[in-house]
Amino acid sequence: MKWMANYTGQSDFILVRIFSQSNHPALLCVVIFVVFLMALTGNGVLILLIHFDAHFHSPMYFFISQLSLMDVMYISVTVPKMLIDQVMGINKTSASACGMQMFLYVTLAGSEFFFLAAMAYDRYVAICYPLRYPVLMSHKVCFLLASGCWFLGSVDGFMFTPITMALPFCRSQEIHHFFCEVPTVMKLSCSDTSLYETVMCLCCVLMLLIPVTVISSSYFFILLTIHRMNSAEGWKKACAICSSHMTMVILFYGAAIYTYILPNSYHTPEKDMVVSVFLYHPHSCVKPFNL
Repeated sequence: MKWMANYTGQSDFILVRIFSQSNHPALLCVVIFVVFLMALTGNGVLILLIHFDAHFHSPMYFFISQLSLMDVMYISVTVPKMLIDQVMGINKTSASACGMQMFLYVTLAGSEFFFLAAMAYDRYVAICYPLRYPVLMSHKVCFLLASGCWFLGSVDGFMFTPITMALPFCRSQEIHHFFCEVPTVMKLSCSDTSLYETVMCLCCVLMLLIPVTVISSSYFFILLTIHRMNSAEGWKKACAICSSHMTMVILFYGAAIYTYILPNSYHTPEKDMVVSVFLYHPHSCVKPFNL
């Protein structure tokens, strides 16, 4: 990418290894590696199953496969490097590698904001307009929705990454995180970043506000439709379809609000690392309940 040439001349960053405070780093490394392989295998099988089994050729499972793809990309962006650095005893990363990791992470997070909204809209159409569902959620519509989500996420990445990496870093190059994330890298800058922080906060609020509005409206009309049906079986079916999605929304959006919107006074390196785990792949725990 051309914009990466603007900061390739910067010195390396130092990442604080996630196991630095542990008495048994080797054991934790093995545990994370096993979990990584399980997540990689599980999501890979899920993607193949949805792709090749005709029973799963529906918009709901199409969006689930997209979330599985995101899950694979999420963990592949940081976990392998984190584990290799731990085994090799390396804690440095180049500015270009840091920028690429940041770009991919922000793009994936931004895309998921809108994918969760698209999934809520799919459920709204399926429950409120079942007879028109094949038309309103046709293959073409699903493709356009998915393309739009990926595009908006990439806009987020192209907007935040070059600005963050173009900041002057004259303080310590030590990033108190196990990967390059916008807020943690921004803290290393010796320039006044208050304006940038405000703009980033406003953009994040806007990116959250639009999907939250779509999700809230969708579930409001779903509940209204089920209430009018006055059917116990309808309530059970709606809860089964929507519960896992709402779990993803609460975990993912809650972690995003903490990371990008709350003031620095609420942040500590330890909290940031824990919250990043939820921002990574909350859906990996709840996707299977959709099947």
